Amino acid sequence: MKITADDIRGVVGIVPTPATADAERWDATQTVNLPESQKMVEAVVSAGIDIVMTTGTFGECATLTWPELQAFVDCVVQTVGRRKLVFAGVTTLNTRDTIERGRRLLELGADGLFIGRPMWIPLDDAQIVNYYRDLAAALPGVPLVAYDNPFAFKGKISNDVYAQLAKIPEIVAAKHVGGPQLEADMRTVGDAVRILPLETDWYPIAQTVPDLALACWSGAVACAPSPIAALGRAILARDWTAAEALHRKVNWAIETMFPEGGLGSFMNYSIQLGHVRFRTAGLIDPGPTRPPYVGVPADYVAGAEEVGRRWKQLEGEYARQVAGTR
Repeated sequence: MKITADDIRGVVGIVPTPATADAERWDATQTVNLPESQKMVEAVVSAGIDIVMTTGTFGECATLTWPELQAFVDCVVQTVGRRKLVFAGVTTLNTRDTIERGRRLLELGADGLFIGRPMWIPLDDAQIVNYYRDLAAALPGVPLVAYDNPFAFKGKISNDVYAQLAKIPEIVAAKHVGGPQLEADMRTVGDAVRILPLETDWYPIAQTVPDLALACWSGAVACAPSPIAALGRAILARDWTAAEALHRKVNWAIETMFPEGGLGSFMNYSIQLGHVRFRTAGLIDPGPTRPPYVGVPADYVAGAEEVGRRWKQLEGEYARQVAGTR
């Protein structure tokens, strides 16, 4: 089955990579907690998350060894068992390694790939387009999700680049950080590429462009998959009353997430703060972070813990509702 933008609907849940107890050590050799990973993926899928995506920023693509990344993706694929699409994250410092590793993850059973840009030196617009064209040429027919994170990749994908990416059939979606360009980028690519807003931005943009805003991404599905899945069902059903109520709740959950009120400070410690949220929410045990992203300012931790507690509260509420309908 050829996967297109039309198949990217609902909540794309990006999951962390649970770590073993020794993961903070530089000499640890296999730091993926596979039983916890299996438990996590089963919880996310059972709650109704529509698509599973792995190994982005807080999924620690940058800190996993290549054998670890393969082991984790294999675990995710085997646990999902074709019930949902799986996009495996693979971003390296060059085009050829990304292609080689992507091919291996496809052999393991991933349905598509989630790919950011090499980040040692920024790429200009022409280089970004050429990079994704090269990936498409090397991986014909493989669905690709572009990763638009200006903090990680030293610049945002411009609207002009989106216009070019929309002409590459393999590019089926793009993970977007939101902001003032979200609507313009959606309108530029139209139905050719599914632009994925954050779950907290999904309801407002769906009100504006309901025929384009048919999916979102969420990095909180390992905290609280049930309310996020409920938001997805409400938006796709255009039940705007329910969607607005859920929108308010998920935004309440993240009110204290950003240290000093800014995304920049958060991104400097996004891996560590993610582990704090996941641990406090209690759905999974994320384990420690992997080097070199170890340690976080103490005054940043309290906000992340509060986010975890709020997600835990919402998960309890909506998981009971789902159980009551079975």
